[in-house]
Amino acid sequence: MQQAHLTIDPAFRVSPVRRRTFGGFVEHLGRCVYTGIYEPGHPTADADGFRRDVLDLTRELGVSTIRYPGGNFVSGYRWEDGIGPKQDRPRRLDLAWHSTETNEVGVDEFVLWCRKAGVEPMMAVNLGTRGIPEALDLLEYCNHPSGTTLSDLRVAHGAKEPHDIRMWCLGNELDGPWQTGHKTAREYGRLAAETARAMRMIDPGLELVACGSSGSGMPTFGEWEATVLEETYDVVDLISCHAYYQEKDGDLGSFLACSTDMDYFIRSVVATADHVGAKLKSRKRIDISFDEWNIWYQSRFQAAAPGSDWPVAPPLLEDHYHLADAVAFGGLLISLLRNSDRVTAASLAQLVNVIAPIMTEPGGRAWRQTTFHPFAQTSRYAAGDVLRVEPVSPLYDSAQYGEVPLLHAVATRSDEGVTVFAVNRAVDGPLSLELDARGLRITSATTLTDPDVYARNTADDPDRVSPRPNQNVEQDPMRVLLPPVSWNVIHLS
Repeated sequence: MQQAHLTIDPAFRVSPVRRRTFGGFVEHLGRCVYTGIYEPGHPTADADGFRRDVLDLTRELGVSTIRYPGGNFVSGYRWEDGIGPKQDRPRRLDLAWHSTETNEVGVDEFVLWCRKAGVEPMMAVNLGTRGIPEALDLLEYCNHPSGTTLSDLRVAHGAKEPHDIRMWCLGNELDGPWQTGHKTAREYGRLAAETARAMRMIDPGLELVACGSSGSGMPTFGEWEATVLEETYDVVDLISCHAYYQEKDGDLGSFLACSTDMDYFIRSVVATADHVGAKLKSRKRIDISFDEWNIWYQSRFQAAAPGSDWPVAPPLLEDHYHLADAVAFGGLLISLLRNSDRVTAASLAQLVNVIAPIMTEPGGRAWRQTTFHPFAQTSRYAAGDVLRVEPVSPLYDSAQYGEVPLLHAVATRSDEGVTVFAVNRAVDGPLSLELDARGLRITSATTLTDPDVYARNTADDPDRVSPRPNQNVEQDPMRVLLPPVSWNVIHLS
C-alpha cells in the first residue's frame, strides 16, 4: 500500500481563511436565472418568484459572494433594461449565448435574492459595448442613498436603502476574441483605469477587479496582465483569473492533477503583478480574484448557428458531474486555500444548472451534484488560519503535468481545532496518510468516493455520491486510509 505523511504545525501560517474564497456566480446564461434561482409558479416559489428549494441549497452550499450578471453576458448588457415595472421591461437579443433575455430579473431582484440567501453581491460592469458613463450610472443607482435622479429611481422601485455593493468587476474576459467588445490589453487597460478613477470619485472605498487573462493558455497570457496593470495598478485592488478543466481523451490521471495548472496560473500572475509593482516603485500589492473556476466540459458545447432561433433560457452547459469531477474540483479548492495569501476572492462558476453544483427541474425537483459536497464542506469547516503543509507523498506520471504527488492537501486551524482537506489522486488503490499534528487527535473523518469513479447524482438518486464517515482511522500513530479517487475531510482537536 502507498504511504504519505503530513506534518501540521500551527506556526506555519499562510494567511487567514478568506470567506470570499467561497464565492459563486449567477449569470444570465441558460437556466441559471430562469428556472434556476427564479421561477414564479414553482411549488416552492416565494412571493418574489424565487425558488425556496434553491435558496435552501445555496445556504447549505455556503457561498459567501455572488458575481453578477456575467460573464460573457455582461459585455452586451444594458443594466437599465432590468429595472422598473416588469411589464415595461424590454426583451433583448443576448449575443453572448444566442438567447432572448426577458429582463424579468435585474439588479434590484438580484440584490433582493442575495439578501434572502445571506450572500454578498458582487457586480460586473459592461466595458465591452459600454463604458464610463454607464458604469457610473449603475454605481449611483445601486449605492447612492437618495437625492439624485438615479438613486431616487431605485427608491421608487422599492429599494429605499442603498444596495451598498462593495466589489465591482471592470468588465469580463476582454482578452477573448469571443467577447462582445473584445479589446487589446492597452485598450482595455486605459478604459478600465479611467472607469475605476471615475467610480472612486463617487465611492473611494470600492474594491475593484481588473480583467486578467481568461485562461493560462491564452496567447497573450502574461503580457496581458503586465500591460493592464501598467495602466490600472494604482486604481484597482485585484486582477482576475479564470480557469476551467475537464478530462480529455480518458486521461484521468492528468485530470485529477489539474490543480497543478491552477497553481502555475496563480504563481505566474503574482509574479507579473509584483514585477509591475516594482517597476512602478509602488508599495501597494495587487491580489487575485479567481472569479471564474470550475470543471467544465467545453468540448461538449456547440454554439448556436447564426440566424437560428433565439430561445428564452435554453438548457446550456448543463454538465452532470461524476465522482472524478468532484475529486478534481476538490483539488482546485485546496489550491485556492493554499494560495490564500494572494487569492483573496474566488467565484465558482456557476451556481445553478449551468456547470453548477445545484441542478433543478423546471417546475420540479432540485438536487446536489457531486461537486456540491467538497464546496459545502470546505466552506463550512475551513476557518481561522490556513496552515502551510508540505505533504510527503508518492509521485505518479501524468501525461499533461509530468510527475505529480498522489496526495494534495491543505489544513486550516481555528479555536475548534484543525481540519485537513485531502485528495487521493491514485486511481488504482488506497493511500495511507499518517498525520503528525503536535498532540492533536483525530475526532472524525469523512470521505467522498464510490466504486465507480464515473458515478453521478441524479434527481432520482440524489445521494449516490455523498460524504460518508471514514471508519479506517487509527490514533497511534494517527493514520487515515484514503480510498482511491477520493475527497477527504479530517477533523482533529
